[in-house]
Amino acid sequence: MLLKYQNWEMLDALYSTGNITQTAKHLFLSQPTLTTRIKSLEEYYGVQLIIRKQRGITFTPEGEELALHAKRMLREQTKIEEKLNNMKQEVTGTLRVGASNFFALNKMPKILRLFKQTYPNVEFQVVTGWSSDIHRRILNHDVHISFIKGDYNWNDQKELLYEEEVCIASPWNFAWGDLPKMPRIDYHTDEKMKIIADNWWYSNYEEHPNINIQVNQVETCKEMVINGLGYAIMANLVVRPYPDLVIKNLNHPTGNPITRKTWMYFHEDSLQMNIVKAFVQFIKTLDVKGL
Repeated sequence: MLLKYQNWEMLDALYSTGNITQTAKHLFLSQPTLTTRIKSLEEYYGVQLIIRKQRGITFTPEGEELALHAKRMLREQTKIEEKLNNMKQEVTGTLRVGASNFFALNKMPKILRLFKQTYPNVEFQVVTGWSSDIHRRILNHDVHISFIKGDYNWNDQKELLYEEEVCIASPWNFAWGDLPKMPRIDYHTDEKMKIIADNWWYSNYEEHPNINIQVNQVETCKEMVINGLGYAIMANLVVRPYPDLVIKNLNHPTGNPITRKTWMYFHEDSLQMNIVKAFVQFIKTLDVKGL
């Protein structure tokens, strides 16, 4: 059974990465060991599973069919492990959580530490990414819980954790009319946040923003602002701990502040698992915004 599970895991990782070197690193195997295991599978099934290319690999039709079977078997294995843990009537097992990048960096470590203090027998698998990625993972049942910034289509259970203003953060004082000429620092973010910023800008200015620095992450952008290199449009929580910055909230034409919500998404049927039910109840008791 263990050998089969290892082979499923190997095929799933190989299919995801399309690269033997990356798969070997992911599974903590040497490349020769991984290659030997692939050859053993090919001999066992009597078919070629992969074709090596100059960069990476591609799966044969037979190999792809076996890789998809491996993914199904891994999911079934996870389900039976979760069911057996739940039958113990204890809060134990592995909780699979997805979190947006900012939430993962600033909230998740504290949340998981506090939860584990109450339930020491739990383990965690955490994946991070843009909110759009984490939304897809909860839709696909890849995680039990997703923490997501922004409003995404969701017809199952959700809990509003907090709402924060979207603001201008600047190292110096400014008038609204100054912004088009001021240096702006931009950062890669999910599409919904980009739409918020763009809609506000082009509702108020005819000129394009004067973007002279572009970075990958909001945390890098924040450091650029702190060091006096320009202003940025970001969620208020990112810059709230820095009183020396000038922070002005963005408003709708009605005068109401433009805000962004952070949600916890989960499936109703997953509450049948003790670990998920306990975690959801635990989150509802927390002041997540204040962590």
